[in-house]
Amino acid sequence: MGADASPGSSAGANLRIAFLGPEGTFTEEALLSQADYAAARLLPHDSLAEVLDAVGSGRVDLGFVPIENAIEGTVRDIIDSLVFDVDLRIQREVVLDVHLHLMAPHGTPLAAVERVASIPVATAQCRKFLGERLPGVSTVATESTADAARLLGAGDPSLASRPTAAIAPRLAAELYGLEILAESVEDHPDNQTRFVSLARTGIPAPTGHDRTSIACFQSADHPGSLYAILGHFAARNINLTKLESRPTKQALGDYCFIIDFEGHVADAVVGDCLRDLRAELAGVKFLGSYPAAGEAGEAIREEAGASSRAAGAWLDGLRAEVAPG
Repeated sequence: MGADASPGSSAGANLRIAFLGPEGTFTEEALLSQADYAAARLLPHDSLAEVLDAVGSGRVDLGFVPIENAIEGTVRDIIDSLVFDVDLRIQREVVLDVHLHLMAPHGTPLAAVERVASIPVATAQCRKFLGERLPGVSTVATESTADAARLLGAGDPSLASRPTAAIAPRLAAELYGLEILAESVEDHPDNQTRFVSLARTGIPAPTGHDRTSIACFQSADHPGSLYAILGHFAARNINLTKLESRPTKQALGDYCFIIDFEGHVADAVVGDCLRDLRAELAGVKFLGSYPAAGEAGEAIREEAGASSRAAGAWLDGLRAEVAPG
């Protein structure tokens, strides 16, 4: 697919999307929040690496992965893979409110729970609830939140020997026949995860409310190098939404910068900025220009489209007054 027909711009039953499984993960919840993606063929995979490989090899059209969490920060395996290992383009971002629920087989009272199963990151995010409501319970580590619910729902012997509950998304309780004993047990109710869809090629058309992601590699480590990079954005009044350094894995102290900023590669000011960065740095890797997430996104895009059409009509009117040469 070319830049004018990115796989993330439209979807249907024929579209294949790989995501981190098993079924019932927050990743699947985020996928199902997108009407067009929900209509696609959703294929769970066992690891993030397998998701990326499925996209790169062409076995699927899109990969859908978490890239950033409000509490845990960047998903480094994904960022490092996008920068150093694969050549994939971000097609869309989706932000999901993350709520963890305590669930168990039907008829299990909360007071009877002796163990809690989940991925360690999830149980760590529920320390306050567990300490206050289930003091003294032991924890069982699983591969994912959804895997804990799946094993519990299937009566896996490793969990069925004692009264056990799982910490997992609401979707997992529905899929695996579990009863929610307590809702939203996370310590931080404002937790969110940002997901992105990835394709081998293609750049979605600009919408007026977009984000661009790049990686910048320095020619040499010298005083003011980061300042010089940031100066290109400041001079053009381009707003950065994220700045992160990552080791290049080539030498101790050798870092690159991952930058997210407002705008689209098709915008003249963004294109001008990227051209100058590319000319001055050892390398710039373009990760994608894509519609920015957010509750007000659609309204902003509609307003931007109306403003653009009005401005175009104004310019056409002026040009109509130009005398023939």
